[in-house]
Amino acid sequence: MKIMVSACLLGQNCKYNGGNNYSEKVTQYIKGHEIIPVCPEVAGGLPTPRLSCEIVKGVVINKDGESKDKEFRDGAELCLQKAFEESVDLVILQSRSPSCGVKQIYDGSFTGKLIDGHGVFAELLIQNGIKVIDVEDLFG
Repeated sequence: MKIMVSACLLGQNCKYNGGNNYSEKVTQYIKGHEIIPVCPEVAGGLPTPRLSCEIVKGVVINKDGESKDKEFRDGAELCLQKAFEESVDLVILQSRSPSCGVKQIYDGSFTGKLIDGHGVFAELLIQNGIKVIDVEDLFG
């Protein structure tokens, strides 16, 4: 099986704060499969570290109020194309991210409040019929 995975879950330091979201659950789950790591935010040209971003009225902005929507959407498109090129069977994404959130994202107030919704990349994958799961749902 070919599995695309949020690179931060594999220990790559590509999170907005320069860190990662390494997941032992993911490492165990993907053993024996072909893995394609991606970070849509880095693919879109954003640096690491960078200011945190949230989706506000459909537009990705950073906490200083600057739009980073183009970078997020460009990176999501590039990663979607990679998913098609690689014919991935499954995509495992980082929870709550404005790129990769599958079930919930932050509400745009930069206060830590969550709402139901999808990140930019997760939404593109879903719209294109690619199977997506939230890392937190890997084992129920």
